[in-house]
Amino acid sequence: MSIEFTDANFEAEVLKSTKPVIVDFWAEWCGPCRMVGPVVEELAKEYKDQAVIGKLNVDHNPQTAITYGIRNIPAILFFKDGQVVDRQVGAVGKNVLQAKLESQMK
Repeated sequence: MSIEFTDANFEAEVLKSTKPVIVDFWAEWCGPCRMVGPVVEELAKEYKDQAVIGKLNVDHNPQTAITYGIRNIPAILFFKDGQVVDRQVGAVGKNVLQAKLESQMK
């Protein structure tokens, strides 16, 4: 099960994490987001002990979206040691996200 990131918990859950983090910026009205959502959930289950994986609804948490310059969704940001180290904009397959995550785990 992925984590629900918010403006309120973003610093504690993402920026201060000792594990790699994937944040899926999404919205309920976004069709491509609904395609990526199940992939993010799968990754959250598969990597639950190795990474922190979750979603941030941009409509409910606009401050974090603004902070990271999110203009198009789905946007998936990869964090390591509190810094953005990679990003993917648009719907992509699981293999792409998995490869990006695994490159941060080395």
